[in-house]
Amino acid sequence: MIKRFACLSIFLCSLCALSISVSGQSRRVPPGKGTDKPNARPVTVSTPAPTPTPAPEEISQDISEANDDVVSLETQLVTIPVRVMDRKNRFIAGLKQEDFQVLEDNLPQEIAYFTNEAQPFTVALVLDMSYSTTFKIAEIQSAAIAFIDQLRPDDKVLVISFDEEVHMLSEVTTDRARIYRAIRSTKIGTGTSIYDAVSMTMNDRMRSIKGRKAIVLFTDGVDTTSRRSNDYENLRDALELDALVYPIRYDTYADVQRMKNGGGGILIPSSKPKTPTGGSPFPTSLPPVPTVRTANEKGTTEAEYRAAEEYLNQLALRTSGTIYLASTVGNLNQAFSKIASELREFYSIGYYPAKEGVPGKSHRIKVKVNQPNVAVRARDSYVVPKKKKLRTS
Repeated sequence: MIKRFACLSIFLCSLCALSISVSGQSRRVPPGKGTDKPNARPVTVSTPAPTPTPAPEEISQDISEANDDVVSLETQLVTIPVRVMDRKNRFIAGLKQEDFQVLEDNLPQEIAYFTNEAQPFTVALVLDMSYSTTFKIAEIQSAAIAFIDQLRPDDKVLVISFDEEVHMLSEVTTDRARIYRAIRSTKIGTGTSIYDAVSMTMNDRMRSIKGRKAIVLFTDGVDTTSRRSNDYENLRDALELDALVYPIRYDTYADVQRMKNGGGGILIPSSKPKTPTGGSPFPTSLPPVPTVRTANEKGTTEAEYRAAEEYLNQLALRTSGTIYLASTVGNLNQAFSKIASELREFYSIGYYPAKEGVPGKSHRIKVKVNQPNVAVRARDSYVVPKKKKLRTS
């Protein structure tokens, strides 16, 4: 009897211990789980409340919005590079936001963004490497490198060259050694696809870059082989882009005439330019896109050279840049030097238009400064850009 009682007691104690062990495991992490050591003591944890699962349409909307954030460009903020000069054409530094006033279509705008002249630039250096260039390759490379040396250390640079094809030689970087290698890798080629090169620079590179930016374009301006863009599209894009354009133009007309009349050299390939769709919405004095001619005539006529000069003038005018002429190595270096100096003399002003803009519509801009005897240089209009997608390649 005593033996049966002892067995029953042992059974009841074991059952109780088992119940306590099971209950404890529901509140603890087993040894070795959630700890660094396999024999560590159990750690008590609390179970969080379950998170509600979003409906499928909510997930789809979130993904769509996230994708838009990645590939779409914000175009609401209008930014304006501004130079303020005295009567002797010297830059006036030290101005503050309250010294400026901006009008859009004669309506005052509230300035939401302002930076002074000390802020860095992103500069696209675009070099014409066509066979007709007046300068030797070493002269172009030397002048371009000297230009880079005059920029500030925190200015960023990307390097593009073009002949019949457009060559992306260096993406945006502050690495001077990488920039120098890109410039030295340029090679003279046949054909001139300036319209394609300018379109790629503006739309595929500069449009997505925030902050102050400029395009330095070294060329004679005569296009012979572009297939994807034309002068009208470039000039329209210039009005949508918040970047300065500085063309450095050299004249190759006399040299091309000698080549055309049997004075040596090679012929420039013929390629039909892309025809503007719907005409240019911005009247200019540009003549119509020239009709395709034979390889002996393409890009060699006086009319085409006049159109090229007007095209470069308009690029500078529409973006508040400056066009420089270069006929010798000396004034080529001087042009690069003046551009580098001028890039240190800009204020940047930004505002959100009081009235929502319609994509494709042009608006007039007027920038005023509350200082006596000053001249303000800034773009006088812009076009509300259409929402564009960035290329991922």
